[in-house]
Amino acid sequence: MWATLLISAFILLIIWDYFNKKHRNEILRKSNIYGGLSLPLIGGALRMVGTNSQNVIDRLRLFVKEHGKIFHTWVLHQLVIFCADPKVLETLLSSPVHITKNNVYDMLSLWLGDGLLMSTGKKWHTRRKIITPSFHFKILEEFVEIFDRQTNVMIKQLSTKVNDEKVPIDMFPVVCLTALDIIAETAMGVQVNAQSNPNIGYVQSVKIVTEIISTRLRKPLWRTDGMFKLFAPHVHQNMMKHINLMQNFTKDVIEKRRNALENILKHTDTEKPQAIDEDDNIGGKKHMALLDLLLQASVEGKPLSNEDIREEVETFMFEGHDTTTSGTSFALYVISRHPEVQKKLFAEIREVLGDDKEQAASYRQLQNLRYMECVIKESMRLYPPVPIIGRYFKEDTDLNGTIIPGDCHLNVPLFVVLRDPDYFQDPNDFKPERFAAENPEDIFPFAYTPFSAGPRNCIGQKYAMLEMKSVISKILRHYELLPIGPEVVPLLSLILRSKTGVHMGLRPRVYEQ
Repeated sequence: MWATLLISAFILLIIWDYFNKKHRNEILRKSNIYGGLSLPLIGGALRMVGTNSQNVIDRLRLFVKEHGKIFHTWVLHQLVIFCADPKVLETLLSSPVHITKNNVYDMLSLWLGDGLLMSTGKKWHTRRKIITPSFHFKILEEFVEIFDRQTNVMIKQLSTKVNDEKVPIDMFPVVCLTALDIIAETAMGVQVNAQSNPNIGYVQSVKIVTEIISTRLRKPLWRTDGMFKLFAPHVHQNMMKHINLMQNFTKDVIEKRRNALENILKHTDTEKPQAIDEDDNIGGKKHMALLDLLLQASVEGKPLSNEDIREEVETFMFEGHDTTTSGTSFALYVISRHPEVQKKLFAEIREVLGDDKEQAASYRQLQNLRYMECVIKESMRLYPPVPIIGRYFKEDTDLNGTIIPGDCHLNVPLFVVLRDPDYFQDPNDFKPERFAAENPEDIFPFAYTPFSAGPRNCIGQKYAMLEMKSVISKILRHYELLPIGPEVVPLLSLILRSKTGVHMGLRPRVYEQ
């Protein structure tokens, strides 16, 4: 009897699976979106056996070769489409409508809430409008002083590590702590001193939570919060402990800064002070932090709540340190492996910044490091800090003549798009000159989107470029990078990392006349 019931239930599941997928499969066929073998109930799961964050990039390239630049797979009952066609991406990323992120981002919600990265619709449009002024060039000019001060701390820390130029150093954790110090001060107006004291609670919590999120992406059974809690209860508990620690820290900073702002308003005639002074005991040198702007913002005449502000500050703490760490570290890596590029870079640095390596670089000087910008752009083409972005489609949608079925999660594998031989000559070679203004190579804008593109592009890309220039130029003014240590092994996650670290040798820089 039980056997009969089980067989009947299994048959009913197969029938349900067929009709559940029927409409979407018909659209996939009409749109010529192929995907190989798909079995009832499990979909294309067998094709993904053995796939991990290290080899998934090669698998995706193989699928593009087999099925074209748009292909699909079924993950159980869930339809996932991969789009690596820049022409289709132009329609997708330019649209003010298709801005809903897919479920890849869901595992960030426990930490970030519904901030700018996660939100959609009216809330996203409103928050984007509020936050955009935070990256006005006048404010970025103020941030450059923070970049310089924190990179000086980085150089001081490096001097204690560089004892032998033949011993490689993993620069990823070095850059990570620097980026964390920078984003904490520019976003919240506080100094967490991550570089000088990496073991303090907040810094450790950021490190632990980001590592757990990266691990969750590599483990299918950890993807949803319910499954994560079921299959890894101790890891889930540990993550929540550190998320609570970070959120409590942020809430405390917000409350102190709000009280300081209200105190200033009581004793001044102006309604909107330009910044909160260092005498208020909640930050470093006087400057406008992102938090100040959020505290002064309003929606329909009402100020943002502390929870609204926390979501945005946490979002910037995550995006502002993890992505720039990845971008900067991989750029340092490719520079260390290309001595002719490093030589040209250092010549530009001497020309623009001079020979006094202790002299702070100004906003204008960082802007004038044109060749360095080409190097960073080319490095991000080969090693995009955010290697995959996603959207969710609730209804059937026409993208440049390709119909995407409703209830579909679409992923854009930027790691594949940015090495497309149809758009880049010698796509696997490091050639910074392809981005030079005088270079005749015409790069299609939607073939190069490491910061995404369109209305949902990276709001902090100018900030990120300035910070990367500041960190890289500071290191190159003090050290020559040497091509030693293991090669990088990129791991596909929300943020690109290397399984082997990002190693190189450092030799104290000698200034030749």
